[in-house]
Amino acid sequence: MTDKTVEYVHGHPESVLRSHRWRTAANSAGYLLSDLRPGLDLLDVGCGPGTITVELAELVAPGRVVAVDAEAEVLAAAREHAARRGLTGVEFTSARVESLPFPDDSFDVVHAHQVLQHVGDPVRALREMRRVCRPGGLVAVRDADYAAMAWYPELPELDDWLGLYRRVARAAGGEPDAGRRLLAWARAAGYDNGGELLPSASVWCFSGEDDRAWWGGLWADRTVEPDYATRVTDGGHGTSAELSGIADAWRRWRRHPDAWFSVLHGELRHRLPRTGTGTGLSGRPE
Repeated sequence: MTDKTVEYVHGHPESVLRSHRWRTAANSAGYLLSDLRPGLDLLDVGCGPGTITVELAELVAPGRVVAVDAEAEVLAAAREHAARRGLTGVEFTSARVESLPFPDDSFDVVHAHQVLQHVGDPVRALREMRRVCRPGGLVAVRDADYAAMAWYPELPELDDWLGLYRRVARAAGGEPDAGRRLLAWARAAGYDNGGELLPSASVWCFSGEDDRAWWGGLWADRTVEPDYATRVTDGGHGTSAELSGIADAWRRWRRHPDAWFSVLHGELRHRLPRTGTGTGLSGRPE
């Protein structure tokens, strides 16, 4: 089977990494935390700069934790972040979710945050995540849903931003409205053939002076960063003038005292069937 390669639309400029470094286990994996306990082996797929990874690692220590990403640059940043937290045992390696380099039944928990929206074949990716998860283990995925984002004030340029981003993401082979599709993709991947499917949803909400300054500022920067802007203009999706107008609208939005922005995320936990009796989450004797 041939991989459907999808280039990461955002690229990895400082403004994007600024957003990724803000993410924590609490604000980005809260739906998973009650399932974690010391001693579980965990795989973090698409780990980015590792801020979620290290907090998950602290929760499952002394369990084995492996984190993968397709980008060498962000893996280096993740290793540095883990070292600063004193977590020298976390393994970081380059891999794509569609072809994970691990044997079957390798991990108790397989987690991915904001990954499936950037994958050309999310059903195949989910099959791979299930393959490397042990009987009785847990696959957990969370993705934003761009079409469900909401904001105030209703600046028309932000409507342009959303429509433009969704076109660019789909042209690159991804699906920006992934959150609402997680359950359907999981069923297509065979997740309804035994075990439990546990869908849910949660939001990020940005308001108040500090939140809106941070969120509006990073999107103003991301809109005109060369990685994204070149993709927009070279692909015929928009012009530099349009991008500048959108960036200016983000700056106006963040200065508004009533500014409010919500990001809806779809979530899905899949607990694999246990094998035999008297087994724990990993399927091993307790």
